Amino acid sequence: MKQENRAKLGIITGSGAEAGVDMWQKILSANKQMMQEAFQGDLDAPTVSIISEPQLGLSMELEKNDAIVWEKLARVAQQLDSQVDYYAIACNTLNYYQPQLEALGLNATLVSFGDVLKKKIVTEGLTKVALLGSDSVTNLGIWSPYRVLKEVVEIEVPKADSGLHQLIYDVKTYGGERVDIVQRFTKLVDELEADVVLLACTELPLIQIQTHKQLIDVTELVAEELVTLSLI
Repeated sequence: MKQENRAKLGIITGSGAEAGVDMWQKILSANKQMMQEAFQGDLDAPTVSIISEPQLGLSMELEKNDAIVWEKLARVAQQLDSQVDYYAIACNTLNYYQPQLEALGLNATLVSFGDVLKKKIVTEGLTKVALLGSDSVTNLGIWSPYRVLKEVVEIEVPKADSGLHQLIYDVKTYGGERVDIVQRFTKLVDELEADVVLLACTELPLIQIQTHKQLIDVTELVAEELVTLSLI
């Protein structure tokens, strides 16, 4: 496909900034895999625009920071709109704002984590999954972009004292390679009953662990969907 005929992609990041880098890398990897022999190098990569807004990091405590987070997210989405055809937010929590973003009437289409994950669950006929993410995501209440998943699958969430929320903060601060972070996350995953684990926080795939469970990186699914749309 000629570059001028491809849809342009966008990434909104900042919660945290590394999550945007991670999504971009996964877009490039998915692009190579999907194009196969047709991929010949730089000219066959998709056009990607990225805006990183640090104040989106306030989404870790979304209930307290709703007003300012939405103000920043709406502004960034409107700024990106003139540059792209499809965009995604490199933050599971911020996908809570999908209805508000769609109500803005932008030309660019949001590829939401919730829609992509729901399609994956239904397509593969999954019956039980564990959901790992920030507190606002895993409580499956009004602030969770994944509350709709309860309609299609049984969901296990970590125990209240699992320390997962703090673990996410620690990954933001120290990275996912620290030995104690790897050990804590490994223990948490091993204690889950479900064999399929949804990594519904962009920091969690940055922690490389050994486990017999199936780990589903939601960011990777969204990256693949973005590339598919860019090639249509």
